[in-house]
Amino acid sequence: MKTIVVKEFGTPEVMKLEDLPKPEPGSGQVLVRIKAAGVNPVDAYIRSGVYPKIPELPYTPGKDGAGVIEAVGEGVTGFAPGDRIYTADSITGTYAEYALCHVHQVNHLPDNVSFEQGAGVFVPYATSYRALFQKAGAKAGETVLVHGASGGVGIAAIQWAKNAGLTVIGTASSEEGKSVVKDQGADFVFDHTNVPEAAESGSTGFMPSALDAGGYLAEIKEATGGRGVDIILEMLANKNLQKDFEVLAMFGRISVIGNRGSLEFNPRTVMGKDASIFGLSLFNAPAEQLKEIHHAIYAGLAAGYLKPVVNETFSLADASKAHHMVIENKAAGKIVLKI
Repeated sequence: MKTIVVKEFGTPEVMKLEDLPKPEPGSGQVLVRIKAAGVNPVDAYIRSGVYPKIPELPYTPGKDGAGVIEAVGEGVTGFAPGDRIYTADSITGTYAEYALCHVHQVNHLPDNVSFEQGAGVFVPYATSYRALFQKAGAKAGETVLVHGASGGVGIAAIQWAKNAGLTVIGTASSEEGKSVVKDQGADFVFDHTNVPEAAESGSTGFMPSALDAGGYLAEIKEATGGRGVDIILEMLANKNLQKDFEVLAMFGRISVIGNRGSLEFNPRTVMGKDASIFGLSLFNAPAEQLKEIHHAIYAGLAAGYLKPVVNETFSLADASKAHHMVIENKAAGKIVLKI
């Protein structure tokens, strides 16, 4: 079977296409014929060797995928050959024609969802659900800022939030991205590159200086009638976390989803607003919370209010190009490997 193999951590080019034997499912396992695999920033972090939990070398990347059950091992119930599924991690990696999974790592995929869409389900929708509901405790009537809303996780967050009755403010940095955010139902859309020079050069991080300078933060504050937002889902904490407090309401909550470095941070901003900051890694979620997430995902997909947006597809052989794109470009939607 065609498989992407990583033998050393490094740039996207360390991923090589190889032929490996097709695995056989053991007890409690299923073999999945992968039709499409999702490409996530976390895949790139792991491949580069900078993620907190990295696999032993060599390994095959990929946690998200969608396809058809090829075979089931002893003791497997609830799944049979031919079933359409999406993966929630795997044993052998989803950047391959076949992936071996524990039975708890696969979930049924509704017939109204394509395999390409199914490949963009687990990490984006589970991460955003966990950040919005299990961490921040979002409730109908509240306002959420999705800071970087045009990617897979951001789009998923908008769909969850709108269905739950929240007002959604989304930001993006390109016309295409802003258009996608608006199309997903965000109530307000702002350009987070609209930062006046005075605000960028200032390092104090206090509200008056940055807001007085104008830009998208001032626009967000105005859109909320000066109150600020109840919840922020933060995709790039090293750049935005200090500034987030300029538009966070009293007793607000921030869920940190993404980060690519360190920052200078003043804890008094948290104290002054009696705020809460939640860090999360999807793969730390307890089994009961994952079960809740998967039930919610299936219901949302089947009902149609969850609709994964596929931005671009690559072949398995072009996995390195997909990794460059997921980190370097401002993709609006999900990047998928079609297998």
